[in-house]
Amino acid sequence: MGTCGGNCGGCSGCARELTLSEAEIHFLRRLGEVAFLPVARQLGDVTPIYPEKDGPENMSLILQVLEKKGLISLDYDKPLAGFDGYGDYTVKGSMALTQRGQQVLELMDYQGVQAE
Repeated sequence: MGTCGGNCGGCSGCARELTLSEAEIHFLRRLGEVAFLPVARQLGDVTPIYPEKDGPENMSLILQVLEKKGLISLDYDKPLAGFDGYGDYTVKGSMALTQRGQQVLELMDYQGVQAE
């Protein structure tokens, strides 16, 4: 995971301790169920958008945080085949759990971690 060594105290992405919000846990579990989900953005804007209607209001922030923690990857070169819900977004892609994200999900299941 990166080269920062986890000493920054910022994202908790590299350190041995990982803090996740309730919304982050819910979304990780959702992504663990389906393997790939759509992601989009506008040309010239780096803000990721979850184009499905079932995401929370602050979904863009959740995606950015989970990516920074190394739990998901956002790939704008691989749109989901057959998904027609991208709307007017000019850049279409997909997202998936990273290896670390899969490990965190397995550990949460093993430890019985539940979002409230």
